[in-house]
Amino acid sequence: MRHKLKYLLFTFAFFLFTFNLSAQKQRFPKPEFDTGYTQPTPVTPEPRALAMEYFDVLVLLLVLAAATYFALKSRSRQGILWLSVFTLVYFGFYRNGCICSIGAIQNVALTFFDPAYVISLTALLFFVIPLVVTLFFGRTFCAGACPLGAIQDLVVVKPISLPKWLNKTLGLIPYLYLSLAVLFAATGTDFIICRYDPFVGIFRMDAKFLMIVLGVAFLLMGMFVARPYCRFLCPYGVLLSWMSRFSSRHLTITPSKCIQCKLCTHSCPFDAIDFPTNEKEVVKSGLGPKRFITYALVIPLWVALGVFVGAKSHTFLSKANQDVYLAELLIAHPELRNDPDNIDVQTFLASGKPMEQLVSEATAIREKFYIGSMIAGGFMGLVIGMTLLNTVVFRKRQDYEPHKGNCFSCARCVDYCPVEK
Repeated sequence: MRHKLKYLLFTFAFFLFTFNLSAQKQRFPKPEFDTGYTQPTPVTPEPRALAMEYFDVLVLLLVLAAATYFALKSRSRQGILWLSVFTLVYFGFYRNGCICSIGAIQNVALTFFDPAYVISLTALLFFVIPLVVTLFFGRTFCAGACPLGAIQDLVVVKPISLPKWLNKTLGLIPYLYLSLAVLFAATGTDFIICRYDPFVGIFRMDAKFLMIVLGVAFLLMGMFVARPYCRFLCPYGVLLSWMSRFSSRHLTITPSKCIQCKLCTHSCPFDAIDFPTNEKEVVKSGLGPKRFITYALVIPLWVALGVFVGAKSHTFLSKANQDVYLAELLIAHPELRNDPDNIDVQTFLASGKPMEQLVSEATAIREKFYIGSMIAGGFMGLVIGMTLLNTVVFRKRQDYEPHKGNCFSCARCVDYCPVEK
């Protein structure tokens, strides 16, 4: 009797479970996944295997070694030219301009100011290696290892020489770009070097229309104003220029003693050749200790002015940060909470984050911008002051020499020199 009762209870329980499961199936029907949605193609390159990233570092070392050899040892413009073609194909079109030594500035800056961010070893090596090589051998990275420089160098057709005052004025822009890039990266706002890279869209063949127009415009300009991005915009070029000024070995126009033939005077499309100085002309120009002392004493005023401008501009600059922008938008227009078409606002509301927390985070970011903007402004003031001071510094030169800071070590000038090794 007990066995029959157990059997009936088990049968009833099994029937009840089966009925309940069937009811749930009817209540929650099988989902339909065939919606016609097509997964979009990623606009950024997928991460590579770690071994391949180290292979990129190895290729960078080999290219830098070859560029240094062609520039300093064999003095071969043709060798550097073909090396540039390889760099453009591999680091440009094949690797889609990433990893990039120029963009690595932002990774390094974020590492210093954000404890939660850890830079990858390969990105750090791409940032450090060209600087170390430049410190010893000049800007051979620019000559044959940078894809952004290579794509511009190959389109130089009929370069024109710009006035010195224009060169110096436009030469201040890379310092400003470097300051803003570090500021935006340090505050976690954006990587503006990568976002506004004029050539990465050409490398990846997927840029927005305006970025393609910008890249093509740089290339068209580069046919006559050689390497406009490298000379008047590249922030990494600032660091390379600093390192190159202290290089123990550097590209020279002549392999031995200069014979003053003047054949190289118009050989450099980048206006990077310093001519021999004429002491009489220097005396007539009025350059002397008094003007030097005056310009030196004004430098602190330039720094103070830069700090003041930076402090005044931090509110405007901080609006580039998404949290600051969103907090100001919701405070000024609370009715946007009911706007279903505003994706930024709806995403914030869906996150469940309280408004007080958003305002607190935005305030902290704005304080970072206040300090960072003052530092960036003071840095720009120092750069302007030192640039003006450099215009009254007399350096005695007897030969035609490449300017260590501005020379790209492209070896164009060596072909014009008749002096044999």
